[in-house]
Amino acid sequence: MADFTYFTPTKVYFGNGMAENAGSIAKEFGATRVLVHYGGQSAIKNGLIKKVTDSLDREGIYHVELGGVVPNPHISKVREGIELGKKEKIDFLLPVGGGSVIDSAKAIAYGLAEPDEDVWDLYEHTRRAKGCFPIGAIPTIAAAGSEMSDSSVITNEAEGKKRGYNDDLCKPRFAIMDPTLTLTLPDYQTQAGCADIMMHTMERYFTNGDKMEITDALAEGLLRTMMKQAKILHKDPQNLKAREEVMWTGSLAHNGLTGCGNTANDFATHRLEHELGGMFDVTHGAGLTALWPFWARYVMKDCLPRFVKFAVNVMGVEPGATDEETAEKGICAMEDFYHEIGMPTNYKELGIDPTPEQCKEMADRCEVAVGGSMGSAKTLVREDMEKIYLMPRG
Repeated sequence: MADFTYFTPTKVYFGNGMAENAGSIAKEFGATRVLVHYGGQSAIKNGLIKKVTDSLDREGIYHVELGGVVPNPHISKVREGIELGKKEKIDFLLPVGGGSVIDSAKAIAYGLAEPDEDVWDLYEHTRRAKGCFPIGAIPTIAAAGSEMSDSSVITNEAEGKKRGYNDDLCKPRFAIMDPTLTLTLPDYQTQAGCADIMMHTMERYFTNGDKMEITDALAEGLLRTMMKQAKILHKDPQNLKAREEVMWTGSLAHNGLTGCGNTANDFATHRLEHELGGMFDVTHGAGLTALWPFWARYVMKDCLPRFVKFAVNVMGVEPGATDEETAEKGICAMEDFYHEIGMPTNYKELGIDPTPEQCKEMADRCEVAVGGSMGSAKTLVREDMEKIYLMPRG
């Protein structure tokens, strides 16, 4: 095994109806002036934002609201939130929504902690954060795992750049996890979230170097559970038991647990998708499933034992005559699963058609974003990135 540090400061409040306790929980963590951050009008129309603000009112906590976060959250909204936070003397942020809303709140929190700096510098990796205002989180989509993670991803819409930044400073102080909040999600968003949850673990699973048996067992069990629950929800969206399983699995998949003891993580598929999302504004989970089979086949021979183990232990395939045949059967089985839950496995199914010039541009941007190379299953340089971008044509 490799040495590791595991830091999980987020206190989790998990249960149906738990969102009604937002005020008392925020008060427990010292919040006195709260910015409630959210996405579209659905959170207003379904009464969730009022439920949260009423809860804050009962505890005498001052609050202001800022909505309008979009998928692939924009830096312009982050800057709007920073200015509002400074004006209102905010001391705590409470995002109510999916990973995009939580990520946007994290970026605002960085900006409020260092008001004289441009927060986008963090996402361009030209400096490290020195502080971050405290955050709670009320996720309404099980997907990104941002409610317990150290990561946030922001899009600079003017430049077409989608960039991530990781820092323990932004890990939420608490997460209120209420599975009932996910019951109204459209199936496509539910399944895209399930795909993202799985990918957070797969990015830690398909690696070279040292590992731990217990970490592998946790990762494989998480993946099998997520596949089972995703299929249930595809047929029965109101299955609350499955919603509960998926919500908790989403947090476990991205709080570092499934990477403990690994020499390195991969996250190449995520970084490739960041450029795809930045250019075409696709749903993140769907972009991942469209790219993953092609990344997998490109790196398979360099990480063959892991692909064989995945095929047998996760996908349940019968071993083939050779390890390569077994690994390929596992990739095919994953493609079949993606189709079963309505997720794309190439650009055509995703609804886009990147030109060779656009693939080149995405590779150029990805190389800059990752500092030249990326990956653990196989180290990818710019030439590899372009080849993968050119592959998913159906």
